[in-house]
Amino acid sequence: MGRAFLVYFLAILALWSVSVVKAEDAYKYYTWTVTYGTAAPLGPSQQVILINGQFPGPTLDTVTNDNIILNLINKLDQPFLLTWNGIKQRKNSWQDGVLGTNCPIPPNANYTYKFQTKDQIGSYTYFPSTLMHRAAGGFGAINVYARSVIPVPYAKPDGDFSLLIGDWFKTSHKGLQQILDSGKPLPFPEGILINGQGRPSFSGDQEVEGSHVLQNIYDSLDIHVGQSVTVLVTLNQAPKDYYIVASTRFTQTVLTATGVLHYTNSQVPVSGPVPAGPTNEVYPNSWTAILVSLDNQGMWNMRSAMWGRQYLGQQFYLRVYNPTQSYANEYDMPSNALLCGKAVGEKHP
Repeated sequence: MGRAFLVYFLAILALWSVSVVKAEDAYKYYTWTVTYGTAAPLGPSQQVILINGQFPGPTLDTVTNDNIILNLINKLDQPFLLTWNGIKQRKNSWQDGVLGTNCPIPPNANYTYKFQTKDQIGSYTYFPSTLMHRAAGGFGAINVYARSVIPVPYAKPDGDFSLLIGDWFKTSHKGLQQILDSGKPLPFPEGILINGQGRPSFSGDQEVEGSHVLQNIYDSLDIHVGQSVTVLVTLNQAPKDYYIVASTRFTQTVLTATGVLHYTNSQVPVSGPVPAGPTNEVYPNSWTAILVSLDNQGMWNMRSAMWGRQYLGQQFYLRVYNPTQSYANEYDMPSNALLCGKAVGEKHP
């Protein structure tokens, strides 16, 4: 079987007795510092939010069931939180990183997240969950890879790439917040970014084979706000450069960003018109039903993924509750939890 590329839109031993030893899932430790910086994603320089000096932030590469210990240091002039979008946080809403389950990290303070990528694989994202910080950066990819003992239905890919696609404003995040606070809607964004750039490039080796036992073939993919998808790409075309195109849907003005897929043996640069996106689908003026399985105790935030709407209040909290308190159902409030509001000065339970 030929090789393919996988594209992603992110032991401690305990002695039981003298003869029985149990291996705990791996622990990974990180320290991230959040600061302001400058970048020019659409040409002019503007203020952005950096994590460890990076825009977008570092990719969090983990394996199923890894324990993540991540110390986040806030050097902004505003309180700050990160949420781990798509991570289940089993029994552990305390680490979800949204108001209502976490107090924001004050300026010049820190908070250590402790969570596990329990029983899941795939590509996810993290991003700021308060104010309009997400419009300035502070986001990145989370890749949760399958454990080595779990087989996957395709040959091991030669490499993988994370593509973070989203709209972008030239107006600062504080300026956008002032617009919403004044009762006005957000303006139309100025552009689309792929990994914080207008035109990133990705390189791979040409392969002429490749298959997937559960294969669906797509000419294009709809990825809606807040969603992520994992795609297996076989590089079996003529060796040259190809466009990677991301464009808005259901907007009067269509914004487009392009990247380049570069075959390592290519001698032909990308050229010609950018392919147009599909024009059919049925989403405007339609409706949807949402099914939520209440199998994870805790306080959970349900919100619009359109951040301007979320900022204005299109969100609510849902508590999944069991009157019988048990560590098997829900972890206790962490001892390092930050306290805010009426809880300031109270002791941890």
